[in-house]
Amino acid sequence: MFEFRIIAQCPKTGARAGEFVTPHGIIHTPVFMPVGTLATVKAMSPRELEEIDAQIILGNTYHLYLRPGPDVITKAGGLHNFMNWGRPILTDSGGFQVFSLARLQKITDEHVLCRSHIDGSMLTMSPEWSMKMQGVLGSDIAMCFDQCTEYPTTHEKAEEAVRRTTLWAERSRSYFMAHNDPERQALFGIVQGSVYDDLRLRSAEEITGLDFPGYAIGGLSVGESHAAMYHALDVLDEVMPRQKPRYLMGVGYPLNIVEGIARGIDMFDCVMPTRNGRNATVFISSGRLNMRGKSHADDFSPLDPECDCYTCRNFSRSYLRHLAMCGEILGSRLFTWHNLRFTIRIAERAREAIIAGTFPEFLRDFTEKFHDENEDNNSDS
Repeated sequence: MFEFRIIAQCPKTGARAGEFVTPHGIIHTPVFMPVGTLATVKAMSPRELEEIDAQIILGNTYHLYLRPGPDVITKAGGLHNFMNWGRPILTDSGGFQVFSLARLQKITDEHVLCRSHIDGSMLTMSPEWSMKMQGVLGSDIAMCFDQCTEYPTTHEKAEEAVRRTTLWAERSRSYFMAHNDPERQALFGIVQGSVYDDLRLRSAEEITGLDFPGYAIGGLSVGESHAAMYHALDVLDEVMPRQKPRYLMGVGYPLNIVEGIARGIDMFDCVMPTRNGRNATVFISSGRLNMRGKSHADDFSPLDPECDCYTCRNFSRSYLRHLAMCGEILGSRLFTWHNLRFTIRIAERAREAIIAGTFPEFLRDFTEKFHDENEDNNSDS
C-alpha cells in the first residue's frame, strides 16, 4: 500500500519531486503538513483545509491519549473518522513531549515517567505504548518513539539520546511489526544527534539500518542557527537513503523550507503558521508582517497580491488590522488561513519548479525577495 516514487530531481541541488502512496491518498512532495495536535488544526475546519489543499495533517499521540483517550478513538473507528478527515494523517509518537515537558518527566531506557500537563497524573510512555496508541489512532504514518535533546546540549547528552533513540526505534519496530498493520500504516524512523556531525552520521547509520519505509530528521528547529540546521542537513544528505521519503520535523519557517527542499527534504511540519496567525503575524512573499502595525490602518491592498488564499482574495490589510486590534476571532481565522496556504504554496511552487527544471532560479528568487529582520530567531517546533 505504501510506495515512494521520485518523479523529478534538480541536477544542481538535492531537491526532488515525489509521490508517496498511502491508504488515504497520494502525497505529492515536497509537502508542508499543518499541525493538528488535538485532532484539529487550530482555527480551521476540515473543509477549509481541503480548500487550501492540505494533503496531510498531523495528530499527537501524547495529547490524544490524554484527551479524548484511546477508548473514544476506538469507538469512533480511528482518528480519520473521529475528526472527519479523509486525507492522510501522520501521528507524532509522543517523543517530542519527552523534550518539551522535561520538567514533568523522568527518562530511563525502559520508559518515560511523565506527569500529565493537564491534571498531574502519572503516565508511563514507552515505544510499545506509543506503537499501541498510534495503532488505535490509525494514522497513515506513525513515528518511532525517540528522544530529542535541547539546544544547546553537550556531546555526551546528545550521544546518550542517540543511543536511546536507536534502542527505542528497535523496540518500536518490533512491537509495530507484531501488532500493527504495515499495509495500512507506515512506521518512520527518526535520526537524532543535535549539531554534532559524528552523532548525526552514527544515528543515520543505525536508524536506516532498521529499514523503515521513511525517515525523519529530529532535533532541529529547537534554537540552533539557520546555518547549523543547514549544515546538519548537508551532512545527512549523503547518507540518507534517496529512494525513501525524508521528513524534517518541526520546521515551517519559509526560508528553512526552501533551503530544506534544496537539500533533499520531502516533508515538513510546524505550528508556526497557526501560532503566528493567532497572534496577527503573517508571512508574505517579501517577508513577515505584524498586522497590528499602524501602517496598515488605511491600506486597502491585500495581504499579499501573489497569494491565492481566501483571505488575500477578499479582504484588505485595513480590515484585517481592524479585526486584530478588536480581538475578533475572525481575524485569527483569516490570518491562520493565509499563513497555512502561503506555507503550503511554497512547497507546491518548489515542486512545480523542480519538475520544470527551474528550481535553482526559484530558490534564488525566493531567498532574494524574502526578508525578515527576525530571521535568526525563528526556530519553532
